[in-house]
Amino acid sequence: MVSVLPETEPADRDGHRSGILFVNERIAEDMSNRIPMTPEGHSRLTAELKRLKNVERPAVIKAIAEARSHGDLSENAEYHAARERQSFIEGRVLELEDKLSRAEVIDVSKLSGTRVMFGAKVKLVDEDTEEKVTYQIVGPEEAEIANGLLSIQSPVAQAMLGKEAGDTIEVNTPRGVRYFEILEVKYG
Repeated sequence: MVSVLPETEPADRDGHRSGILFVNERIAEDMSNRIPMTPEGHSRLTAELKRLKNVERPAVIKAIAEARSHGDLSENAEYHAARERQSFIEGRVLELEDKLSRAEVIDVSKLSGTRVMFGAKVKLVDEDTEEKVTYQIVGPEEAEIANGLLSIQSPVAQAMLGKEAGDTIEVNTPRGVRYFEILEVKYG
């Protein structure tokens, strides 16, 4: 008889295994490996991957071939630089392929509500300085704080999740605890 249940799953007092624990752990594992991403972020990573494969990779292969033609490779700086560039490109290609395969693309334009969640555009005010900022909560791969794109994994985003306009959040920062009031939550 073939068993698909792991031996580590606890059995009941009669020695039976339900499989429920195994299935729930598998679902949780699959979900934890997913990377939330907006369609724009997915497009940006896809474009980078395409550029690396179709432009950068062929160019570095050509540079390696040209450097080889100069003779002794042990003292050929062009060759070593090209090989180092090739290594970087191949590593980035693998990284992008992995991230895109695990991407959970969430169409923010179809989201709505009053609570902060992935994709929300949130207007905050620092309660100490009265400085106002607006962030959109995005996946970790598309975060650009200078452009108002805040990673869902950041401490500020984590503090905001589930909150509504009018709520105050507390964020531990390197400069100490800071308090922000959520002024507005919108989607789309």
